[in-house]
Amino acid sequence: MRKNLGVGRLLIAVYAVFALSATARASYQLLFEFEQAPVAYSLSAVAAVVYILATLALSLSGENWKRIAWASVLFELTGVVSVGILSFTQPEMFAHPSVWSGFGEGYAYVPAILPVLGIIWLARRDAKIQ
Repeated sequence: MRKNLGVGRLLIAVYAVFALSATARASYQLLFEFEQAPVAYSLSAVAAVVYILATLALSLSGENWKRIAWASVLFELTGVVSVGILSFTQPEMFAHPSVWSGFGEGYAYVPAILPVLGIIWLARRDAKIQ
């Protein structure tokens, strides 16, 4: 079954855009501004790696890639929720925002919505296979 058609293709494209943007942002922050907000900028780098991994896993076939896709989107959801909560309860940690700060408010909350859509898509795809 091809998984990169229709909604799947759009989902993968959005993940790819976030992989590129998060990687560019985190790279700049880590290279030139790390001492200003090491926690936030390190979390942006983690987000970038997760988006890259999710993009690859969602676009490639095979049982291993399916497991990696599930792990990536679940980790991403956990990260967005955890960092989102911490950015409100411990704002001093996020004086400079990360990709997941405020549940992704700097990115129109797409970081909070994207893993939910990924989980729905993966669940539907798995249900069709069985």
